[in-house]
Amino acid sequence: MSRKVLKKKSDAALEAVVKRYAVAVTDAVMETIDPDDPNDPIARQYMPSVEELTISPQESDDPIGDAVHSPIKGIVHRYPDRVLLMPVQVCPVHCRFCFRREKVGLDGGALSPRELKDALDYIRNTLQIWEVILTGGDPFMLSPRRIAKLMGELEKINHIKVIRFHTRVLVADPKRVTRELVAALESEKAVYVVVHCNHARELTDKVKIAVQLFVKAGIPLLSQSTLLKGVNDSTEILEALFRALTEMRIKPYQLHHLDFAHGTSHFRLSIEEGRALTSALQGNLSGIAQAQYMLDIPGGFGKIPAGVEWIKKKGDHYIVTDCKGCNTYYKGK
Repeated sequence: MSRKVLKKKSDAALEAVVKRYAVAVTDAVMETIDPDDPNDPIARQYMPSVEELTISPQESDDPIGDAVHSPIKGIVHRYPDRVLLMPVQVCPVHCRFCFRREKVGLDGGALSPRELKDALDYIRNTLQIWEVILTGGDPFMLSPRRIAKLMGELEKINHIKVIRFHTRVLVADPKRVTRELVAALESEKAVYVVVHCNHARELTDKVKIAVQLFVKAGIPLLSQSTLLKGVNDSTEILEALFRALTEMRIKPYQLHHLDFAHGTSHFRLSIEEGRALTSALQGNLSGIAQAQYMLDIPGGFGKIPAGVEWIKKKGDHYIVTDCKGCNTYYKGK
């Protein structure tokens, strides 16, 4: 895909971007891009830009501190009751803002059989783990057969009660979502699928067909989005995205403040700007369509809500701000 992208006067600069960061764009994504719009929000997410050559001082190749919490290859154990299992480091696309952009797709590989066994043994032997989150890379790049085998191993671990898949496949390559893939997720345990989507235009008819396979199978769907300048940095765009997801029976789950990955400063908004955007949705958008605005603290300290604080203590009472920005007093417990 990179050769097709490099047809501009800035070929040399773009070549430098492509040499440093992987480029991959699917046919499904290309169909959603408006070639006549130089500011197309879909293209901005996937097409390389010379802006990526600008590296700010706080940016890192491991902006959320995965390495600090990785006891063995393929495992990130940041919180006591849940663990990331990364069986594959391949994605159908390479998002230009990805916080694992310098790790995903570079070796083109999955965990070896031995490495996967060791990762599963870690999960078996760590009794406080309640939830396994499959990510990577994109776990839906695995074949249905391999997913089913992996699910079978997790099924046998009694202390695992929830299995979660994080994926961009539904949006980026929906043809990969087949009845066989959905059937591979069948389990007596609670299974959730979290879809990464940043703009309502990504939710095409093909995506809706893929989503319905999970809905009909009774698998709950949540969404993750990243707040990106030039993509979804307006209340109207966020509202359209969250409404479209909710109408498809995908619960908006989290809206992430952009991580400090190398070469991503051109996407970054301030936390104050993010708070203004998300707080403006309060009162105008149903609670079931609201995603929580989240910050992943650099260095491996985990996620925290980054949104506006609506209730503040003052003396023996509270000052409560409503969705219109008006303050009232609340006295009581």
